[in-house]
Order: sequence, then C-alpha cells, then structure tokens
Amino acid sequence: MILGISGPYAAGKGEAVAFLRDRSFYALSLSDVIRDELRLRGEAETRERMIETGNSLRAAGGSAVLAERLVAQLLPDRNYVIDSIRHPAEVEALRRAGGGFRLLWIDADEATRVERLRRRGRGGDPVTLDTLRSLEGRELASDDPAAQQLLAVRALADFQLRNDGELAELHAALQAVLERSLHFERPGWDDYFMSIARMVASRSNCVKRKVGAVIARDRRIISTGYNGTPRGTRNCNEGGCPRCNSFAQGGTRLEECLCSHGEENAITQAAYHGVSIRAATLYSTFCPCLTCTKMIINAGIEEVVFNADYPLGEVSLALLREAGLKVRQISLAA
Repeated sequence: MILGISGPYAAGKGEAVAFLRDRSFYALSLSDVIRDELRLRGEAETRERMIETGNSLRAAGGSAVLAERLVAQLLPDRNYVIDSIRHPAEVEALRRAGGGFRLLWIDADEATRVERLRRRGRGGDPVTLDTLRSLEGRELASDDPAAQQLLAVRALADFQLRNDGELAELHAALQAVLERSLHFERPGWDDYFMSIARMVASRSNCVKRKVGAVIARDRRIISTGYNGTPRGTRNCNEGGCPRCNSFAQGGTRLEECLCSHGEENAITQAAYHGVSIRAATLYSTFCPCLTCTKMIINAGIEEVVFNADYPLGEVSLALLREAGLKVRQISLAA
C-alpha cells in the first residue's frame, strides 16, 4: 500500500505522516530528493531554495522527476506514506509504480492554519493571513509547467480530508481511509511461480544464458533448478564449460557443453532428495529443450508453463503435447 499526502501549509500533513509511521508505514518525502540535491550543490536549505531547486529539477528532468527518483527506492514488501507531492505529474508517476497508490489531500480553514503556524514558530513560516495567501499563491497554480501545481494535485486526490478540529478527528478519518484501502491485487499463481523461477535463474553460473525452473504441486514448490556445471565441478563462469566460455554459435558444439539445464537440475534435485514430482507443474523461464522435454515426460510431470521461446523449441512443444502434457506460454512483466 502506498499512500501519498498533499495539501496546503499547516493542514496536518505531518500529523498524518506520523500517524501512518506509527502503523508500520515507511515515510518518504519528495522534498528529500530536493534536499539531497541541495547538499550536492553545497547550498543551504531554505523554503525559497527548496521551491527554486524543485522547479529547476522539474525543468531539467521533467515534471515527474522527483517522484521517479523516489520510486526507485520503493520495495514491494512494504507500505509507504509519501508526502510533499506538489505536481500532478508526480501523482501519475506514483500511480504507475503500482502498490495501489492512493492520494490523500488534507485541508483546513485558512485562519486555523495561520494559528497553527504561529504556534509552530518555525522560521520562514507565514504568520498572517496576507503572507499565507501571498506565499501559497505561487504554489497553487502556475503557467510554468515545472512549477508547483497544488490545485491540480488536489483534483487527482482519492480522498479529501478536513482537519479543522481535534487531532483525534484527523486520526479517525485516516483510520477510515486505511480500512477502505485494504483491498489490493496480488499476483496470480502463474506470475508467482514464474517470478520465483526468474529469481532462481539469477543463481545460474552459465555465461551464455541464465535459466531457472520451479516444480510446484498443490501450489507448493517442491524443487527448483538453474543451469550450470554439475555439482562439485568448476563453475561455468570460472572456466568450467569449454563451449560456453568460447561463446559458441547457437546450436553448435553441443557435445562440448558441460552445463546441465535448469529443468534438468530441478528434476534431478527432486530425485536427489527423494521427492516425488509426479503430477506436478514445471515453470521455466525458457521453453524446454528436447533432452529436458524427455525427462519432463518420463518424470510424470503433467504441465509445463514457460516464459521465453527457445531455439528449436517447436519439436519439444509438439512432443509434450503428444505425450498428453498441458503446455502454456505466459508473459512476465519486466
């Protein structure tokens, strides 16, 4: 779950972030991207410099640059709250990042916000209604596409919360937002197992192609394998396979290849540990070769799901279907 926070001065954005942080959300801010830039430039952090630097970054890198830099830090196993969203392009970039992004706009009456600013006593904050309106006027809208566009951000909000009352009321409203945001999409079983097969492939020591395979039954992984030289021998990337290390042309010098394939290793690993793979499904990042296809059939596997095509794979696929196995090719997001 990724929740974005935006709104005008002293509306309660910081309180919302604190509330969510206490509930295991990781707090990030687009302003931190600007602060990092100021540190690189050796410049002092003031509100004026923050605004100017943010505008210059958008002008140079595009209106969504702050959000795009932050998105690179997001991990799929965490909930995040992100504040200082001040441009509609930033909202769109965060939506594209996935995670069920939702934007919260928090607002309060001007007089209430001026009183909060006075109590806060932070240097540079506007403490009169006129100075508040003057400063905010530059942030609400602009003809400059690189400038802050808070009104356009508000128009994209999934939730708009008022914070004119007690802090407990804001907390109750935030709790209601969380309860309405519990439903999110999970990957299907095919995507789940194929994504794991892709991670398995990253362990491959083959210098020519990395392949990973997962054998699952009853939605449970019972074996995995990746391609590489046999157990106890020198790894391919350490010079262990003469064919791969000479980068032989595809389909040639196969008799010199010492690497076992990912599907082959998944099957032999199951045998090594005494695990039956009968009636299982094999997921592979590539279509199986003919040798692996014969092993798959004779091992009693019932279904093969693969991602990428493999040279001469048509013969393998035809043989799998002749033997009565289910065969499916699925795409996998980058």
